[in-house]
Amino acid sequence: MNLKLATEVALIRSFNRFYTNILGLIDQHILKSEFSLSEVRVLHEIEKTPDCTSKVLSDILSMDAGYLSRIIRKFEKTGFIKREQSESDGRAYNLYITEAGRKRMTELNRASSKQIAEFLKPLPETDRSFLVRNMTEIETILTEGKSIKPEDITIRTDIHAGDIGYITYMHGWIYRDEYGYSTAFEQYVADSFVEFLEHFDADRDCLWCAEHHGTIVGSIGIVGHGDRAQLRWFLVDPHYRDMGLGKKLLEQVIAFAGKKSYGSIYLDTASDLDKAIYLYEQAGFHKMKEKPNDAWRKGLMELEMEMNLTTEEPNHDKK
Repeated sequence: MNLKLATEVALIRSFNRFYTNILGLIDQHILKSEFSLSEVRVLHEIEKTPDCTSKVLSDILSMDAGYLSRIIRKFEKTGFIKREQSESDGRAYNLYITEAGRKRMTELNRASSKQIAEFLKPLPETDRSFLVRNMTEIETILTEGKSIKPEDITIRTDIHAGDIGYITYMHGWIYRDEYGYSTAFEQYVADSFVEFLEHFDADRDCLWCAEHHGTIVGSIGIVGHGDRAQLRWFLVDPHYRDMGLGKKLLEQVIAFAGKKSYGSIYLDTASDLDKAIYLYEQAGFHKMKEKPNDAWRKGLMELEMEMNLTTEEPNHDKK
């Protein structure tokens, strides 16, 4: 195990010990009920999981089958769950929460929410937001994005403090990790944002930020140049791809440009951004010209693409 990995392992183990103590503090209050935390988790999963079986529960909770079986029998005796033979598989039994079980879960959920609220209250609002964002990111990373609910992703156009720096940072690490770009690309993005802020026109320019529980996970922008609109800063965090977010952002830009009566939209991209180029082409963009750009990475070709929004040819001389 190399030093970097060993350090990461030690930090995660340290956090686990710390957070286990935090959960213990919360759990002591919940355990004024008759249930352990494991039992509450089982009841919660039975309530929310369609066609729930003991096998499904064991997989979801990574719980020993024997221990899980004892919990299920306990809940059956208390009348909080019932089991019925599966119509699709005669060897399996589906588990359902009863009305009494649902009522008890409502009480437990209320108690749990109250306890966590008391835990959070002393923290400044900024710290609470930071805590929630990082917890969401932990879940997203460890589930490889499978925990993301599309309805939890919001898109806003008002610019908040820190947005520009964070989007620049995202460009820096994503293009470095995925395409091997140099820091010259990050400087290019930073310079473009400086110009954007210096000449920002709220009626002609716009920046869209896609957020997941307060964390920016995607962006796109429009900058006006006469009757032409320049599309900029189109980016989606790797964990949030393949769910239609990029297409949605692109559609909003095109709709905005049409509403503002721009004659065309143009953009600069690179030859190695296959998925982005595919999206552009599907939306109606065409390659106009290309040039080498060794500053970002050796052998890279920079492309200019354009979409005409009128029936007339756009005037490229207007800026």
